[in-house]
Amino acid sequence: MYEAGQREKLNIAKSNEDAYVKLARLSLETYVKTGKRTEIPGGLPEEMLRDRAGAFISLKKDGQLRGCIGTIGPVTGCVAEEIVRNAVSAGTEDPRFSPVTARELPNLVYSVDVLAEPEPIASMEELDVKRYGVIVTSGYKRGLLLPNLEGVDTPEQQVSIAREKAGIRKAESYSLERFKVVRHK
Repeated sequence: MYEAGQREKLNIAKSNEDAYVKLARLSLETYVKTGKRTEIPGGLPEEMLRDRAGAFISLKKDGQLRGCIGTIGPVTGCVAEEIVRNAVSAGTEDPRFSPVTARELPNLVYSVDVLAEPEPIASMEELDVKRYGVIVTSGYKRGLLLPNLEGVDTPEQQVSIAREKAGIRKAESYSLERFKVVRHK
């Protein structure tokens, strides 16, 4: 009974996916099944082919994070290429997880966050965890945390997690940037 309910929820989520999420799903599924990256399909919205931006792909399985990789700024020619690249990386290169297997593919829920240009801020008081993601930088160390994440309720938590991800110790000085995202589910 539980499994049937979960399958139904997944099917509803998949049927409501927009072009960004469908491309992320196609990218990872193609790579896991064939070992090759997918070509950019036709019929994508023009802004996906025209615009350049960083993008993070998050994968969840049974409500738990299963992979998340992205780019702060664009490293490819367009958002569609960024999604193809980062979806494969989220499923196969996130060091916190083993690579996604073909058996897992039907159980994954995807989200795609397209990042706006980061802006420097003077202090945590300029953060709103629901509205802004944060980038914490100290020398060559850089950590990023997306906005509006479950369990992250204060700017202090947000900055602490981003510092930890970057390996920035409490005694080290750091600078802050904030950014908005457009989240596609």
